Amino acid sequence: MELDRGAAQSPPPAAGDPAAGDPAATLVEALAELRRQLTRLRLPLDAPGAPAARQDVALARDQIEDYLLPRLRARAAPLLVVVGGSTGAGKSTLVNSLLGEQVSAAGVLRPTTREPVLVHHPGDTHWFGADRMLPRLARVGGEPDPTAEPDPTAEPGPAAAAGAEPPPATVGQLRLVATPAIPPGLAVLDAPDVDSVEAANRELAGQLLAAADLWLFVTTAARYADAVPWELLRGAAERRAQVALVLDRVDPGADAVADDLARLLTENGLAEARLFVVREVPLVDGLLPAAAVGEVAAWLSALGADPGARIRVADATRDGVVDDLVLRATHAAAAADAQAAAEDRLRAAVRLAYADAATRIEAATSDGAILRGEVLARWQDFVGTSEFFRSVEHGIGRARDAVVGFFRGRPAARAPAVENAIVTGLEAVFLDAADDAAEHTFATWRADPAGAALVPGLGLSHAAPGLRVEVAEQIRGWQSDVLDLVREQGASRRGTARALSFGLNALGVSLMILVFAHTGGVTGAEVGIAGGTAVVAQKLLEAVFGDDAVRRLTEIARTRLADRAATILAAESARFTDLLDALGTQDSAEHAAELRAAAGAVESAARDERAARAEPEPGRAEQVQLLRGASRRAVDAVDPAAGTGADRTGPDGTGESGRGRPRWRRLFGREAR
Repeated sequence: MELDRGAAQSPPPAAGDPAAGDPAATLVEALAELRRQLTRLRLPLDAPGAPAARQDVALARDQIEDYLLPRLRARAAPLLVVVGGSTGAGKSTLVNSLLGEQVSAAGVLRPTTREPVLVHHPGDTHWFGADRMLPRLARVGGEPDPTAEPDPTAEPGPAAAAGAEPPPATVGQLRLVATPAIPPGLAVLDAPDVDSVEAANRELAGQLLAAADLWLFVTTAARYADAVPWELLRGAAERRAQVALVLDRVDPGADAVADDLARLLTENGLAEARLFVVREVPLVDGLLPAAAVGEVAAWLSALGADPGARIRVADATRDGVVDDLVLRATHAAAAADAQAAAEDRLRAAVRLAYADAATRIEAATSDGAILRGEVLARWQDFVGTSEFFRSVEHGIGRARDAVVGFFRGRPAARAPAVENAIVTGLEAVFLDAADDAAEHTFATWRADPAGAALVPGLGLSHAAPGLRVEVAEQIRGWQSDVLDLVREQGASRRGTARALSFGLNALGVSLMILVFAHTGGVTGAEVGIAGGTAVVAQKLLEAVFGDDAVRRLTEIARTRLADRAATILAAESARFTDLLDALGTQDSAEHAAELRAAAGAVESAARDERAARAEPEPGRAEQVQLLRGASRRAVDAVDPAAGTGADRTGPDGTGESGRGRPRWRRLFGREAR
């Protein structure tokens, strides 16, 4: 480390959260609302695009919490340089070599960086409290001395501001290392491997890179074309993150590797990324020689020495993240619409299948089809010969006497036999309809990606196992309803008491038979059989209650049977719809509209904030603190105003770029795509 012209001083901190009325404050509020909408969003169905949308929502929420809100509330905070890359690329060794001390573990056992390490100047400690940058990571080490007096120049954190939300719950930990070896205004974070064998490390690496002001991506001649790093780098290009690359461990004479990497950068939208080459050299006490890292050290030192350049880099990355966030939120809203459409589709399949089941039950219980087999046999046993039918044709007075005589002559056990046969017949109708509805709904859901993930292992391809018992109870309940109807009708009419006293069950059974007696679905000889059955039942009831009352009782009994069937089918269909209810996607369409509105508010607020943003003046601090390996001459040569762009440079400080001098402005925040 070299320190010129006096002691290091950190740039003055910002005044705290943006003041009310400040466009930045409006942007903070808009981002907080967008975060709330993203947190509310549910995308549980495997609708088209849902897996990618879930990742987008998680990334967007993380970027708001970990990066955008902390950075907006502290624009003058140190520039956060996140060092990322593949396993074994030498990230930790590079960080240690730039500082000249072992601050991050490096070794042959992979993954080494299980715990990210953030290195900062002691004068910048107040910027890295738990309520600031990366607030979801608990702090380990590097905490200020609790007995020390508070720093009067430190701005209050977001949680201390009036009306601010508490920081999010922690999801990991971050080791803080304060050292004078790093220039003030600059912080370097050694991240886990982006292709770590441990999923948690990969996720954390992605989270940290998403929260970076500047990526310093490290790769090697053997790993520079790997798929995982390029997936991340393409994502960085899409959101206009500021990126520099270090090609590490390059053997002499392997310049073709650097040229090929430069080609890949151009092809993947990163033509303006700065590319450094670090030669393969022996380590000295675990560190690369100062000359090997000199160019990287000079470049970072120059950046750290220019407050305006730091702010421009941070602003450029932040602007790209905000624009990308709006795009992700829009895609998430479209995914919410797709959830609503998928849910409507699945619910429609349930409604259609069980409405068809209700139609089948209604047809089977009104077209005479049920008056076959056991029901017909038991009814014929109960009615007997045709003498009764002839007797009830000779006038209502004589018919009533015949009915009374009929009731006196019927064995009491014969009416329950008919009732039992009706229960058995209705059970078969109800169970068949419920089974078919379940099978059809299951097949439709399984053919739909949104439903396929919901149905396995739940036994939904058939009716519920306990449905037979429920059906029997409902049918017995309906028969009780019918008997109550007959009893109530008899109580309201004079002259029926004698008939009711002998034949309440017989009249009830007759009414049940009449409910089933329409012959629209019966063919051939069965027409005569069912028709005769209906006539006998109708004559019995008309002899007691009269024509109008019988018609009314029949309609009421038929409606109550349909209601019982609807209750059964509703419980069966709920086995499917309850799955959707539990997912909480009923308001997906409404959430989509609210999410679009929140994204639009962020876009508008960001536009206003950029228009009102004061452009920092370029310049260097009088006191320039240098990283190990950087000379003052080399730092002065890295002149942002003149530009070093994306030139590829080597450890000897000479330019090696074979592709000219691309513009430097994007890397230093002067140019937006």
